Amino acid sequence: MKKITIAIDGYSSCGKSTLAKAIALKLAYRYIDTGAMYRAITLFCLKQGIIKNKLFVSDDVVFALRDIHVNFKFNLDTNSSVTLLNGIDVEEEIRTMEISSLVSSIAKIAAVRLHLVTLQREMGEGKAIVMDGRDIGTNVFPLAELKLFMTADPAIRAQRRYDELVAGGTTITLADVNANLISRDYEDTHRQENPLLKAVDAVLLDNSNLNKEEQLDFVMKLVSGLT
Repeated sequence: MKKITIAIDGYSSCGKSTLAKAIALKLAYRYIDTGAMYRAITLFCLKQGIIKNKLFVSDDVVFALRDIHVNFKFNLDTNSSVTLLNGIDVEEEIRTMEISSLVSSIAKIAAVRLHLVTLQREMGEGKAIVMDGRDIGTNVFPLAELKLFMTADPAIRAQRRYDELVAGGTTITLADVNANLISRDYEDTHRQENPLLKAVDAVLLDNSNLNKEEQLDFVMKLVSGLT
């Protein structure tokens, strides 16, 4: 079977990572969560005091990149991919609201994006990869055989994210989650470096009223026509 590159872009809390993981598992492909890479850099800068009171100097973040190594491993116990920051599992730490409130600002830094895009392209050189993020189909892999652009009703996205955080033990209000999503959407679509856009040849997937199985079936039908 022909190996392809699958690029998934879209708004936050649309279930990109959930779908990407399911596709990768189904096809026995490698899965890369590019958003987790930006989150890991954000976490490192926060822990090192480079980010203080939500403020930082871009040059300090760029300088810190030399001390940051982000990788992924497959956890057999949970049957899912986890993010490693300098060899340490930070999957839970990078999913907090604190990181969510900072990551879009870090992702706007041109040198950070250039650094990670270089790494992401290296990861995908052999194809057989599913990668999700904000600029995968438009910038990282513009020649990907299959591009998806995911979206969903903003209210549904906020509710999904709220339910996820509460289930994980986070105390937060739905209003706060909604405000964070609005802020991140604006940052993602208005940043100067590779903003969130739907690639011309991307397939739109609005999953507002689709469950996980229906989304996977939708994508696998597309894949079957390409491999």
